[in-house]
Amino acid sequence: MNTGADQNVSHGSGRPHGASQRRGPFRAGERVQLTDQKGRRNTITLVAGKSFHTHRGYLEHDSLIGQPEGSVVANTSGHEYQALRPLLSDFVLSMPRGAAVVYPKDAAQIITMGDIFPGARVVEAGVGSGALSISLLRAVGDAGMLHSFERREEFADIARGNVETIFGGPHPAWNITLGDLEEELPATEEPGTVDRVVLDMLAPWECLDAVAEALAPGGVLITYVATVTQLSRTAEAIRAAGCFTEPDGFESMVRGWHLEGLAVRPDHRMVAHTGFLLTTRRLAEGVTPLAQKRRNSKTGFSQEDLNAWTPQAVGERPVSDRKLRRAARDAAPKTELP
Repeated sequence: MNTGADQNVSHGSGRPHGASQRRGPFRAGERVQLTDQKGRRNTITLVAGKSFHTHRGYLEHDSLIGQPEGSVVANTSGHEYQALRPLLSDFVLSMPRGAAVVYPKDAAQIITMGDIFPGARVVEAGVGSGALSISLLRAVGDAGMLHSFERREEFADIARGNVETIFGGPHPAWNITLGDLEEELPATEEPGTVDRVVLDMLAPWECLDAVAEALAPGGVLITYVATVTQLSRTAEAIRAAGCFTEPDGFESMVRGWHLEGLAVRPDHRMVAHTGFLLTTRRLAEGVTPLAQKRRNSKTGFSQEDLNAWTPQAVGERPVSDRKLRRAARDAAPKTELP
């Protein structure tokens, strides 16, 4: 199943797709983030005639619809809320999900270190809940192309709902193909035509031949993996392929700070390890990679090592079909926005 860019058209305003959803007064059908005086946040979808209830009273949605962004509104007991549209970082952490999302800090690194540019042709696998797809679509823009591959139809449905919610409808640059990247990529993309490939999957080393064929010379491959052993095996497979530059591996950690007068200190909690990123670039056809000068080390894998890369071994929890169906319903846009 494909969801093709040729089936989608941009809004007639001439503005980039989804831009109209980020401006103007609040409208029925869109999500609004309510923040109280203690910094507690709730995200609601505005529906005419409905109310947001807490133990402190309730707030009529109608009191927000038509108000400018950045308004402060009070509920029936006088409890005040600051109302703003969720930022992308807020949206992806609160949206319906069937699989774990790529955290904003990692999505930002993928966009920058992967050099995802406007108009780029990008391949992504797998889609998960669509968090990374949203960031990639914003980066490539209406004139680019994001071709996403996902094995599970339930995940594709959830991702599609989340993407259409934040963009106000189908994005003109997005295609989804159900199936295995290793099998489907050669059948759907011409050799040497893809600028960037982003792999968020359990065993990216299995797809290197297909990725190498699709990537243009100089194109970037960036992988996102959860464990050190996955990172190691991916790096060694890239070296063994003989058509990529020396891979670079890294992770990012984000620590917030408490700011109150002179009481300025690091927060007690931080977003630490979420995953490893590895980048490499496609060499021209027939070129041999430069030999790296390094000390000899153990680079082989035993059968015990190979058995470690199962979904359960790397901490991937099974998701019930019932939860996936509920997440797909929650992700679907509630109202078609103008």
